[in-house]
Amino acid sequence: MALRDRLRLLCSVPRPHPATRRQYPAWVAGWGRSGTAGAKRRTEQCREWASKPILKRSLGPAGSFAGLLIAAGLAVALGLATASGAALARCADYVPGPKPQNVGRDIVGQDLDRIRERGYIEFALYEDFQPFSWMADDGPAGVDVALGRLIAEDLGVAARFRLVGAAENVDGDLRNQVWRGPLVGGRVSNVMLHIPYNSDLACRNEQVVLTGHYYNEQIAIAYRLDAYPDGGPVPAYFRFDTVAVENDTIADFYLSSLAGGQLRANIRRFPSVAAAMQALAAGEVKAAMGPLSQLEFGKTEAIAIHTPPLPGFGRGEWTLGVAVHHRYRPLAYAVDDAIRAAVEDGRLARIFAEHGLSYTPPKW
Repeated sequence: MALRDRLRLLCSVPRPHPATRRQYPAWVAGWGRSGTAGAKRRTEQCREWASKPILKRSLGPAGSFAGLLIAAGLAVALGLATASGAALARCADYVPGPKPQNVGRDIVGQDLDRIRERGYIEFALYEDFQPFSWMADDGPAGVDVALGRLIAEDLGVAARFRLVGAAENVDGDLRNQVWRGPLVGGRVSNVMLHIPYNSDLACRNEQVVLTGHYYNEQIAIAYRLDAYPDGGPVPAYFRFDTVAVENDTIADFYLSSLAGGQLRANIRRFPSVAAAMQALAAGEVKAAMGPLSQLEFGKTEAIAIHTPPLPGFGRGEWTLGVAVHHRYRPLAYAVDDAIRAAVEDGRLARIFAEHGLSYTPPKW
């Protein structure tokens, strides 16, 4: 490689990222060290080489040290952006499926103007999902119900709720409740709440906009104070102690596969986290594992909750938001603005507090 070319590359790549360092020659990778000493050494070498008459002539307008850095930096930055743009695209490796057929407007939902014209917005919520949404004696109740009313108030319309059963996975929920509708009967809603945000999920469901992040959920362990007076248990304890989980959930899968299945004999499965917490309160088990908010909702004075390290747990924390049909971007923007305002002014934190829950804001 010519000295001029070495200079352009060296002075424009002050700290190659460890993941890409192998793409550069060994003499460039050696300059990728961090710290003041490494930066000073690079600067001195660049100044020395840039001062050579032959380089000043060959580099032309970029012959000065400052011009060299600017010109070379822009060239390499543009080159890297062009070369790696496809690899860094969020959905570059996703192959879209068949496009859904066009259907009537009353089936796919309504735009923001139509919603305001008719005077109400409809939300899809999970049924029997305390503390977020369930049917109380006086109607729908829960954190997500309160959030839906808050959004509707911001839009200047009334809130209506449909409590729906969960599909086999979130993709099925989005398909049935947001962009297509169930195969037999039913319809889609304008907005579905309590949808986890994930880049892969967004790529797989291109007919849906995932927005309105409002809460960060995480996995936790609830335990009886009389069973663990010296502090909360970690997953390894459940080789010997009983633990309750909701059947076929992430907590169930994690504990069942941990340590080669050594914990399975002590796992007690229940139809819901609420039922698991009732068993914990009754002393049938020593601990329960599940989402923090659901554990807190069933907490009693004899129970404590903590969030210990979970070895081997791929994703123990996630962000919750809303889903809107991709055709109705203005509606998605309006809902997102309403939620962000409620997060920033503390109204959403008060909703969680009213339900006895701690609140962790989303990481925007």
